Amino acid sequence: MGIPAKRRRALAAAVLGRELEPPRANAESGVLLDAVSGTILDVSPHLIIIEDDEGHEERLVIAHWAKAWRGGFVAPADLPVGARVIIRALRQGKVVDRIWADVTRMTGIILSVSGRDDIAVVLDCGPHRGRRSVVIPYRSSGRVRVRYPRLEPGFLFDAIGTVEGTTALAQIPATSQPAYRAAHVPDPPAAYGGVQSKISGTAVWSDHIEAGVAYPMLEQSDTGCADAGVSCAALPYLALGSSVHVRNVCADRATVLPVVACGCMAGRFCDRCVECGTSPRGRVVELSAMSYVELGGDLTNGCFNVRVGLG
Repeated sequence: MGIPAKRRRALAAAVLGRELEPPRANAESGVLLDAVSGTILDVSPHLIIIEDDEGHEERLVIAHWAKAWRGGFVAPADLPVGARVIIRALRQGKVVDRIWADVTRMTGIILSVSGRDDIAVVLDCGPHRGRRSVVIPYRSSGRVRVRYPRLEPGFLFDAIGTVEGTTALAQIPATSQPAYRAAHVPDPPAAYGGVQSKISGTAVWSDHIEAGVAYPMLEQSDTGCADAGVSCAALPYLALGSSVHVRNVCADRATVLPVVACGCMAGRFCDRCVECGTSPRGRVVELSAMSYVELGGDLTNGCFNVRVGLG
């Protein structure tokens, strides 16, 4: 499949004199956000202790306004020990602003549906992520079905929920169901005046991506993915390892991130984000959960309006 994305970034950094690690997000407001992830060791109303992804113990003060989500909003002190958390933090990552516990996102093409109360759905999450079994609990099924009236094979599905043991529970629809089948993505609008240097659209997140972005318009030969190069947004082709400037226009935060994966599943969604105004149609980038949080995104909202600088 050619040179891996990580190796391409290292080569480009050496040749162009860039830093290998992406810069942290900058904010016009001057308030910097950090994303911290790990497993809860202990928690009280005012303090949370976690073991981070590198095995280090971290002690963070919980701000009095902080909220936590684990399938629904709960008090931070009610989160269970052992829960996997992503934390939005202030003051150099030491003050907790928001916590998402055991959160996951389920995005793919419906392969099968069964059950009446608790609904079992099998998804094709794309050639890079394989199949995934999802349960829509009865208590959440009404809310999900309002936004996803056609739980049928061949249609797209995108929900946010939690992982409990080995079971993924879909609790919040991440978008309204596209009216078309996954194989019939609308064509992008005609482009005039050449390739734009800045492109607007929707940014989403996935828990399947390392630090960086998944981008829909990659050459199939470059990625080894027959599903690459599909999008209803007028996007130019990029290569794995390319750097893109990603700006959350809702929160006035921006950073530069590498293209680390093929966004072939994100490219099949021709939806809009209405986080602040209405974005043009099409998912432009899919971010890692950590990058999404650092850019000011709310994991339970599922998207923000983005402007991406190409080149």
